[in-house]
Amino acid sequence: MNSAIEKTLKKIKDEGLFRSLTLIEGPQSPRVRISGKEVLCLCSNDYLGLANHPEVKEAAIKATERYGAGAGASRLTSGAMEPHRELEDRIKRFKKAEAALVFNSGWHANTGIIPAMAGRGADVFSDRLNHASIIDGSILGRANLRRYPHGDVNALEGLLGRSTAERKLIVTDGVFSMDGDVAPLKEIIALAERHGAMVFLDDAHAVGCIGKNGRGTLEHLGIERRQSVIEAGTLGKAFGSYGAFVTGGRELMELLMNRARSFIYSTALPPGVCAASSKAIEIAGREPQRRKRLSENAAFMRDGLRKNGFDTLKSSTHIIPLVTGKAQRTMEITGRLLDSGVFVQGIRPPTVPQGTSRLRITVSSEHKPADLERAIEVIARACE
Repeated sequence: MNSAIEKTLKKIKDEGLFRSLTLIEGPQSPRVRISGKEVLCLCSNDYLGLANHPEVKEAAIKATERYGAGAGASRLTSGAMEPHRELEDRIKRFKKAEAALVFNSGWHANTGIIPAMAGRGADVFSDRLNHASIIDGSILGRANLRRYPHGDVNALEGLLGRSTAERKLIVTDGVFSMDGDVAPLKEIIALAERHGAMVFLDDAHAVGCIGKNGRGTLEHLGIERRQSVIEAGTLGKAFGSYGAFVTGGRELMELLMNRARSFIYSTALPPGVCAASSKAIEIAGREPQRRKRLSENAAFMRDGLRKNGFDTLKSSTHIIPLVTGKAQRTMEITGRLLDSGVFVQGIRPPTVPQGTSRLRITVSSEHKPADLERAIEVIARACE
């Protein structure tokens, strides 16, 4: 093996940051099989339990039989297929937006949209706990990246006040993927309008989950749709499928089709994936009880952990962090949990800041209270 690779791998292992894959034997669900043993899964983003829903699977199969396995090329090369257009129409109606555009993943969306909206010479203002794809998107666009402390609108206001850039873009997660808290969007939007900036909202962990109709952070906070806010969401979390989308005005979609490199130069999503996503959005709309159960399960889990003396930071959603400190200790706890029948993934740097390695617990609408109660007991023992 190349000596440089060996040295790098050794360093990763010595720091307790080595990663490897865990094989799941079967579909994603509240309970999964690992090494022939059934365990409770508390680390999936399948928040509404739709990844293995029979109607979602049937939609994917029928679309594959009718349209084939692949899209052939990018939609600008070999043409947009009916399932792509149907999915965008479904998203547009769900989000009550003028237009929607589908990307291949949340990573594709963020690394395509941000450079298209804020390229060289622009200032991008990013929360320090934003997803890595937001940072990469800002770097790819050669914008000036200005990071502000997590949720600190006063610091953001200071940065905006000092900016002389012609184009300004504030980028934030809606629900933060590792802390489970909600961005102070009302204040952020007010600052954006005062300083002539646009807001790009990555609502990956919010869409489908929060808000009266599951439309995400804006609905959850009672904020009316604004032209100054661009919303992106994912199809691979609450909707149990794969891909991502952006919503806004028609002109914005036309700009992205002409400037977002990740859209222009990527083979489009398979037709079956688009059909599965369309069906999942339909089910989520007609079964609001899934969101209700998700909220109840999250509250049950948070309250139970707090009663056992755990600090869940400022989490108010279905993502519940338990900071454990050092990376090695975190993975030791993860191993003890798995031995006890609870699958919770340990999260380490660079995903989270140094010294804040954690258990990232995520609940589903399909978890049973008895399972969550047992998980709380197991976590308490494993962390002793």
